[in-house]
Amino acid sequence: MRRTITRLGPWQPHEEGLNQIILLLLLDNLPFSTVIRIQIRMQLLHFSLFDDFNNYLAFILSRAKDVPVEIRKVAGLLLKNGLMAVYNLMEPEHQQYIKLQLLYGLGEADQHIRSTCGTTISNVVQQGGISGWPELFHTLLHFLNSGDPNRNGGAMDALSKISENTPELLDSDDAWSGQRPINKFLLELFEFFHSPHANLRKLSLRFVNKYIISMPSGLYTSKNKYLDGLFLLANEPDAAVRKLVCTALLQLVEFHPSVLEPRLKDVIECMLQLNKDNNDVLALEACGFWSKYWDAQIPPENLREYLPHLTLILLSNMAYPNDDDLLADAEEDESIPDRYQDLKPQLPCSDEDDDTCTICNLRKCSASALDVLSNVFGAKILLTFMPIIEANLSATGDEAWRDKEAAVLALGVIARGCINGLYPRLSEIVASLIPLLDHKFTLIRSTSCWTLSQFSKYIVQDSGNKKGYEQFDMVLTAFLQRISDTNKLVQGAACSALAILEEEAAEKLAPRLKEILQHLMHPLGEYQKRNLRIICDAIGTLVDAVGEELDQPVYVEILIPPLIQKWQNFSIFDKDLLTLLECFTSIVQALRSIEFSQFTEHLFSRCITIIEAQQQLAKAHPFSDKDFVTCSLDFLSGLTGCFHNGIESLVLQSNLRDMLLKCCRDGAPDVRQSAFGLLGDLARVCPIHLHPRVPEFLYLVVKQLKIPKFEKTISVANNACWAIGELAVQVPQEISPFVATVISCLIPILHQSEGVVKSMVENSAITLGRLAFVCPDLVSPHMEKCMQSWCISLSTTRDGIEKEDAFKGLCAMVKANPSVAQSSLVYVCKAIASWTKIWSTELNTEVCKVMHDYQQMLTNEAWDKFMSDLDPLVKANIAKYLV
Repeated sequence: MRRTITRLGPWQPHEEGLNQIILLLLLDNLPFSTVIRIQIRMQLLHFSLFDDFNNYLAFILSRAKDVPVEIRKVAGLLLKNGLMAVYNLMEPEHQQYIKLQLLYGLGEADQHIRSTCGTTISNVVQQGGISGWPELFHTLLHFLNSGDPNRNGGAMDALSKISENTPELLDSDDAWSGQRPINKFLLELFEFFHSPHANLRKLSLRFVNKYIISMPSGLYTSKNKYLDGLFLLANEPDAAVRKLVCTALLQLVEFHPSVLEPRLKDVIECMLQLNKDNNDVLALEACGFWSKYWDAQIPPENLREYLPHLTLILLSNMAYPNDDDLLADAEEDESIPDRYQDLKPQLPCSDEDDDTCTICNLRKCSASALDVLSNVFGAKILLTFMPIIEANLSATGDEAWRDKEAAVLALGVIARGCINGLYPRLSEIVASLIPLLDHKFTLIRSTSCWTLSQFSKYIVQDSGNKKGYEQFDMVLTAFLQRISDTNKLVQGAACSALAILEEEAAEKLAPRLKEILQHLMHPLGEYQKRNLRIICDAIGTLVDAVGEELDQPVYVEILIPPLIQKWQNFSIFDKDLLTLLECFTSIVQALRSIEFSQFTEHLFSRCITIIEAQQQLAKAHPFSDKDFVTCSLDFLSGLTGCFHNGIESLVLQSNLRDMLLKCCRDGAPDVRQSAFGLLGDLARVCPIHLHPRVPEFLYLVVKQLKIPKFEKTISVANNACWAIGELAVQVPQEISPFVATVISCLIPILHQSEGVVKSMVENSAITLGRLAFVCPDLVSPHMEKCMQSWCISLSTTRDGIEKEDAFKGLCAMVKANPSVAQSSLVYVCKAIASWTKIWSTELNTEVCKVMHDYQQMLTNEAWDKFMSDLDPLVKANIAKYLV
């Protein structure tokens, strides 16, 4: 039972009770044993049973000046927590007493006491509303006008916390006699921008900034006063205040650019000043202004006169500072093992975004801003910018290397946006960059690789003439040499640059293919984990670029044995194996020669071992890494697709079928996606080896199409749908029991084709056609529901063997269901007209027969009418099938 003491007059603390509570708070703050601390807490709990316990805490917090501040803060914390539980149950006189003490505490000299009082006031308002404390806002306004810095700060602290806990209260018409309190407070707070007290300048600005996004009328009508204050505070010695100015201007340009436009000149000059601030965190934040400027669609012309100044600041911020830890890391040679952070993707500036990489973020953000400028203004920035770049590039002496490296980076950054101005000077630029690939400083070598790669498109474009080809050849040779650099950073940069050049050059690489392969294979054994990934990507890009040119014995002998050797060095649980698996998957698409086939058995067996080991591991660790399984399945799929019957004996000698069935049941969508892809490939090449588990496979693939909202696993459903079509062609008898279910899944996809991924719609149309061809009697009854949507989907399907299979099914359905076909004649004609050319003589004959049968169904008059109404292009395209 709670107890109270009857008093006469206003409440006052009893000295004995006050001293007991203070003593307990002091003891509770000492390092006693757990048992003693529990005893102390029990005594405090006993005192809390008294109705006026919170009054004592309020008195200690606000008026017990002889008690240590830490103890007063503890009393305040207990008070705050206690009021949250019982405030609305308290006697009004106790509530009033506590409120008076809290307001008194806002004027205390100690900032921590003011802050604790402000927090508690906010909680009281949250519990009882402003109607339960109608004098609060008047008192806070009085404190702001008092001239007392402590009361000024206390009032701001309380207002700030009220705005955080109950933001709607300050911006409501009902909160203060029909007025919006925020409008009155803002007018007062603007004055504190000129306060001689730095803390009040900071508190007032921080509070006003909270209302930028909502933009109350008091802020909007005083926007010029606010902006004047921001420009004044941008010169504040305290970096925290300058950062608040920067934050305000960033929010204004993002949410209310129209507020800034009349003062844009002042805003730009202010941001230029902040962008070169000595505080790197602030300079980084200020650098983000320029991208927001473009996003706000403010006319770029306003910035034109500031381009020389801005580009110079950005270039300066792109240079590494002397004390950057990355400078030491960059000098690591290839013998030093990679650390975990080395495995993350990197560009000339790291993608790290945490506070430990502020300098590099400033470099990256500056480069990004320069990229935007180059795309907006193009060659116009070169007039004043290029002389600075050229001066930095030609600078000599070790002390100038940072500016030289920043200039190299800047050239790469503007390569795309300023190409119209740079292209006439391309040979000059390339000639100045190639020697830098041999520079003594690592970062200059690595950045030069990246920058040269940004001009790859234009270097390749010029290679059609003798001089241009010599330039292309020079760049290619330089990249190949840097691949064998002893520094890890340069190795990775050179491999990445080569991959970009390969992508652009394609077949132009053929004359030097042997040399390229030799350079790529030579350092393979020395590369650490991160660079192994990059060089394998370069190999994969080369394979894609040159295609079948690679399928020659001399190239196979250079390429495959070193990769196999590297592959054998890794255990089946080493993640580096995944890098090589992905590389082999690219290679297998291009190499079909006998020379490569000698390696297939080893590769196939290793993949089977990996899958088997991972499936065993998953029994004990269900959340094990699935990448090993998906990469192995993808490689086996590529091997099966390229070597066709050559793979059959390997499948026969392995337990792939049963492992694949487990993969089709796997809970991970990525595994199922790869598994159904391999299932479709095996169905084409060696369907006999899927027996007797075909019905189980079919049950699982059909299940993928029945998943509600399968768009979340669209790639799985897509591969499953394709696999059904392949199985239908190869094992038609086994597919029969599933036909009705499959069609019931395909029809909604065809009907809602606009909301489904195009490849899914194509596969659905092809699979339906294959089912119709092998099981016409089972499919025919469903045609009335889907003939038109099916034809629409077929009309957008690309030509090829799979489309031929689908049209065989379409012809079969026209024969089996002529009445439905006749009602969909326009759609059938559009589907037929979508062919560029039907290469299959058999299908061409069938399509001609379909058109002839249609012509026979209608009277001459009806046919002529139909043809005259047909789209002229469709009519022209089907004419060849009417002969």
